Amino acid sequence: MCSAKAAEQTQSQLDASRTLFSVLAAINVAGYNADLESPANHPLRAAVRKELGSKTIPCLAELKRFYAEHHQKDWTADLSQYISYALLVDGPPKFAFRLRLTDLPPDVIPLEGLSPLMARFDQEAGIEALWQKAQPAFEEVIARYHEPVTRAVTEVNAYLRNVTSGISGSHFQIYVDLLGAPNQIHMRSYAGDYYIVLTPSLEPQVEDVRHAYLHYLLDPLATRYSDEVMKKKAIGDYALAAPFLEDYYKSDFLLLTTECLIKAVESRLLSGPLQAKQTYVQKALNEGYILTPHFAEQLPAYEKQEQSMRFYFPKLIAAIDMAKEEQRFANFEFPEERPVRKAKVVPAERRVELPPAYKMMEEADKASRERDFAKAKQGYVQVLQQTTDKPLQAKAYYRLARIAALENDPELAEKLFQKTLELSPDPQAKAWSLVYLGRLADLAGEREQASRYYQNALTVEGAPEDAKKAAEQGLKESFKRQSK
Repeated sequence: MCSAKAAEQTQSQLDASRTLFSVLAAINVAGYNADLESPANHPLRAAVRKELGSKTIPCLAELKRFYAEHHQKDWTADLSQYISYALLVDGPPKFAFRLRLTDLPPDVIPLEGLSPLMARFDQEAGIEALWQKAQPAFEEVIARYHEPVTRAVTEVNAYLRNVTSGISGSHFQIYVDLLGAPNQIHMRSYAGDYYIVLTPSLEPQVEDVRHAYLHYLLDPLATRYSDEVMKKKAIGDYALAAPFLEDYYKSDFLLLTTECLIKAVESRLLSGPLQAKQTYVQKALNEGYILTPHFAEQLPAYEKQEQSMRFYFPKLIAAIDMAKEEQRFANFEFPEERPVRKAKVVPAERRVELPPAYKMMEEADKASRERDFAKAKQGYVQVLQQTTDKPLQAKAYYRLARIAALENDPELAEKLFQKTLELSPDPQAKAWSLVYLGRLADLAGEREQASRYYQNALTVEGAPEDAKKAAEQGLKESFKRQSK
């Protein structure tokens, strides 16, 4: 049963946008023809195109030129930029941006000159009258979504123990769009406000709405506790090998962590047997969401206590055990077959091409795991030549130092571990560098210096448990040709 409060809230969160309707009507007559033959299109799209096509619209030629100049070959990206534009401007008559031009997201900047043209088109094409005629169609689709969306929002609020149904000073809004190509979900986040735009589909895309709502509630937690999250960043290296994981997840560990937690929560919200939940988690892992198994293992403990997720979140992060995750991925291989989705999800984040140095690091790590140290060393040296990113440089020096130690070159190993510490190593590389320096000092008969290294390793915030245990062991007795 959905509460009356939840139903009332969802009614305001689920709506149609007059501005979005006008912008998409404009591009439909200007040349936007994506998936016109799809049976999943709403009939309103064809009706609007037909009516506008029968009118004399003085600015239409100019509008077509503008659309042609800004057309993108990828139809999804083409629609995406106009959705972003519609969400960032006030409605008619002016279509003025609500943000300063310097604050606009990259996909909207090329459309800066569209507003005067949209103001003319909206008036000359009589969009207000079309909008009024379209209301029954929108009301019918919104009614289809209302009950399942209310149920999904209520379910998420109950699981996260979110008593306010939102984040202070922010807003979550769902818009139904009937003029875009079908089976798309566009997510946006502007100044803390979250938007989701749903194009037509044969079945309501409620799971994607729930997913976006989870982002709305959990993204701020990752930001608030970003220092704690970034202490675990080293685990993100495993995601680099996922062949079909989007690059923006590989380059943004906060974003990846949140997505993994969301998928773990979704697995817990699944109805059905435990096997179904485990299958969902495994699928997420196969796609590259590497922390999903960890969160799925931790959430039953969260469910048994009384804190809300906003207070429990740091415990989920602190519980990430680097040694356990290393063991999880020791023999793991990502599937080579691309996963298939029914609907195309276009996230708010701008997609970022992974820098070449990260790809080199991935290849060098693979060579090192295969004990091809010559190839690995060459790869790590290339990383150092290709990047000025200090944490990445520290990681490369640490890997080179490990190889030097394995190849019984203690002098080179010591220099490389010291170089690692001079940069900005992550907690794992820092702690283990100190442990190895302690062991090298022990082997050289410098027990006092070794003890200082071990003590310093124990003070590294976010250090993995296995490094702490090695440091504690080093304090108890001098290291004697033992291996990690």
